[in-house]
Amino acid sequence: MIRMKNAEYLIGNAEIEKSPIPTFSEDACNLLRSYEAAIRRDREARAFPDVIAVGYWCRNANIQSKKEAFGNTAGCVGRGLAFHITPGNIPVNFMFSYLFSLLAGNANIVRIPSKPFPQIGILLRILKQCLSDFPEIEKRTAFVSYPSSEDAITAEFCKEADVRVIWGGDETVRRIRAMEAKPRCIDIAFADRFSVAVLSGSAVENATDAELARLAHAFYNDTYLMDQNACSSPRLCLWTDESKTGKARFWNAVYLEARKRYQLQGALAVDKYTRLCEDVMDRDDLAGVLRMGNLLHVVTLSEVPQALSSLEGKGGYFYECALTELSQLARFLDSRVQTVGYFGMDAAAIRDAVVSLHLTGADRIVPIGSAMDIDSDWDGFDLIHTMSRRIVAN
Repeated sequence: MIRMKNAEYLIGNAEIEKSPIPTFSEDACNLLRSYEAAIRRDREARAFPDVIAVGYWCRNANIQSKKEAFGNTAGCVGRGLAFHITPGNIPVNFMFSYLFSLLAGNANIVRIPSKPFPQIGILLRILKQCLSDFPEIEKRTAFVSYPSSEDAITAEFCKEADVRVIWGGDETVRRIRAMEAKPRCIDIAFADRFSVAVLSGSAVENATDAELARLAHAFYNDTYLMDQNACSSPRLCLWTDESKTGKARFWNAVYLEARKRYQLQGALAVDKYTRLCEDVMDRDDLAGVLRMGNLLHVVTLSEVPQALSSLEGKGGYFYECALTELSQLARFLDSRVQTVGYFGMDAAAIRDAVVSLHLTGADRIVPIGSAMDIDSDWDGFDLIHTMSRRIVAN
């Protein structure tokens, strides 16, 4: 029993059952099938594409594909109780974290984000309805809310956990890891990460107007949709076979897409202008600036940077640079780089460059527009495998 003052249980209670169930259990797969159907039918859910995306991930065809990819599940069970500290910047990640762990076979306590996203209430309401048909999972499920400052509550949950899933950046990871845990507890930590996009200038130059519009829409979804707060949102655009015409077409299309869809907040506009002034004054590698109203700022760098930590932008603030050959990725593609989005490039060529150059970064190489598509393979972890255990019988 895990009782704590100031902890509000939105689903479940302090008397959570902490024992594991089989990996890809029939109950878990059936619950997800029921959850997908309920989300699809829900009128309120339809207003939020990210909520619909949760349901789409839960569709039976996807879960069966994950099960087949996992391999033989005989003797595979969860590790016990998983405690999830979920990110405050992405509304639906808390639910994906739960779903991955549920399929692995764990009981779950999920601390939901402090920010009151409407998506959270919708997803929890629908899940609570579905759980009533699956009592073995229901008694192993808790979603809890409490202030992030309540480290004593977090510490108590940590003591009970067999898996700690820590989203939230470097400082959060350090703080949680310092808390007492079981000797065999496994930590899956999602620290601060950065991402980039690689585009072929000639491919953009030769794209039809319709293809260019689709590219701009996809790039918008990777970036503006979350104000570039997601670790998978590219900060830097790298141009191969650089084309002035291609770059001009791309940024103009992005601007037109943002003008249709984006509402820039006043405080963010001030931050963008302040960042631009700092870059102009302080960056020795600054080669040019493109401003298209307040919606789009692009800082051109004279050379590929050695690190991405100095490249910060939100709300339509980007950096770009020419990439003459893929070997230049070695200059900055370290373990802090998560996703490489691409357009007009061969994904296998980028992957092979990462491998042949012995680089520690780039866990995902995806088409532009897919950067936000979270899956059970994330940040270099196969999460379902990692959160389960295999009982060997010889």
